[in-house]
Amino acid sequence: MLKLRRGVVASTDPLVVEVEGRQRRAWADSSLVGEVEAGDEVIVNVEALDLGLGSGGFDVVHVNLTRGLDRGGAESPHVMKLNYTSLQHPVDPVERPVDAAETAAVPVLVLPLHGHLAPAAWSAAQARPGLRLGYVQTAGGALPGTLSRDVAELRSRGLLSGHVTAGPAYGGEGEAIGLVGALDAAASLGWDAVVAGAGPGILGSETRYGHGGMAALDTAHAALALRMPTLVSPRLSAADPRPRHRGLSHHTSAVLELLLAPVQVPVPEVEASEWPTPETRPEAGAEPGMLDELREACGERHDLAVHPVDVEGYAASGLPARTMGRGIGEDPLFFAAALASGRALAAATGGQ
Repeated sequence: MLKLRRGVVASTDPLVVEVEGRQRRAWADSSLVGEVEAGDEVIVNVEALDLGLGSGGFDVVHVNLTRGLDRGGAESPHVMKLNYTSLQHPVDPVERPVDAAETAAVPVLVLPLHGHLAPAAWSAAQARPGLRLGYVQTAGGALPGTLSRDVAELRSRGLLSGHVTAGPAYGGEGEAIGLVGALDAAASLGWDAVVAGAGPGILGSETRYGHGGMAALDTAHAALALRMPTLVSPRLSAADPRPRHRGLSHHTSAVLELLLAPVQVPVPEVEASEWPTPETRPEAGAEPGMLDELREACGERHDLAVHPVDVEGYAASGLPARTMGRGIGEDPLFFAAALASGRALAAATGGQ
């Protein structure tokens, strides 16, 4: 059952809703519920904040009772997103017609989580100025395309040329019914390359396969099936307090293990001292070291490719430089992995 409550908007910047006498952080997807103003009576879903979730720890406006019940719907497209839910709405999909001419197979960089998007896009642009890079938002994290501040910032700086929400994700500048159609449309949208991955707030259940990171498997398989050069950005960390994500995250190792065809896995060119070793990882006696672990995960199937990175340059760019509460100075390896992947993507398009 949805945990819905009545509330009144107390302020809009930031959005705060008073619910049962308490002021609570909230978010409203204006693409679905329209604008909200102070004093509006709203219905909010309070489940996430009541559960104390991290990146999703806020109430979500479900409907604006004051000004949201007289909106006119679209008259043409009949393709629905969030279909058969109370939030269903029509979209105009970007998928190419059945008889469309073949287009170039542009390279695809598969992201393990949303935190890789900004450093990968920045690094790709540094390696190849003028690169027309598009972002395909997949399942695995937040579904609303309007939620990500990173996407808005990258678009404003010209580091992303477009944003398509695929499958259950919605609210991007373009909509795709499915992941395959979104990737297939990349060249016709004028993109030179694609970064594809989940929105903010990756899902997780502390299980082997029950997490949003598995969306990368579907994304990589879709790109491979379309014969697009496919790269998988590895999730690395030298400072994550959780053993399953310290070093090579189990999210990435699971994807590399289950992939049905080879992919390229970019690796940052960093000093050997920056790679976690068994002695520096939290589980005593862990073996092997992280770099060896990554080589083992790739085995003879996947192509491990080393690329230079500019961590200091990215830190000075003003783009997002925190992950899971840690700054780039605390966990440079996390960002270095994404920077190497962006560089590799640019190289796959003919950049340096």
